Amino acid sequence: MNWFDRMSERAARKMAHTTSRRSALRSIGRVLVGSALALPVLPFDRSGTAHAAELGKGKQSSDDPTSCEYWRYCALDGYLCSCCGGSVNQCPPGTEASKVSWIGTCHNPKDGVDYLISYNDCCGKTSCGRCLCNTNERERPGYRMGVHNDINWCMGNSNSTMFHCTTGTIVGVAE
Repeated sequence: MNWFDRMSERAARKMAHTTSRRSALRSIGRVLVGSALALPVLPFDRSGTAHAAELGKGKQSSDDPTSCEYWRYCALDGYLCSCCGGSVNQCPPGTEASKVSWIGTCHNPKDGVDYLISYNDCCGKTSCGRCLCNTNERERPGYRMGVHNDINWCMGNSNSTMFHCTTGTIVGVAE
């Protein structure tokens, strides 16, 4: 046994004789509580959110359903079915709408009304690969399944788990 092993063993045995489990847990607890009190005062960068807000102000809504700026696509994440052989609210031939969906509330600038939009993935073919949009206005974290758009919603279908594109269907007026 070399000198480093002997020294390490002696230090470990001494600590075991002089320290109890309760005192070790107490020390660990003090460190955790102390760090929890110090963490909120640490600085963090909010410039990315401000920059995104500025970009969003300058963005004009489009009347083109093949554009990500189309008002109905405010919470869409995926390929637009209107670019993949379908339409804004209809899946392309050879695909089927997912049994489950996520919901967004989008503002129509033409009539000034907020609409509830159901986003359904069209399943059964490989990804379309055209007109990818990722607009996450008012998206919620992943633990709120009905308002989170980063999930493969085709998992609810029995025979097709492949995502092709996404539709945005109006289901009602937001109150």
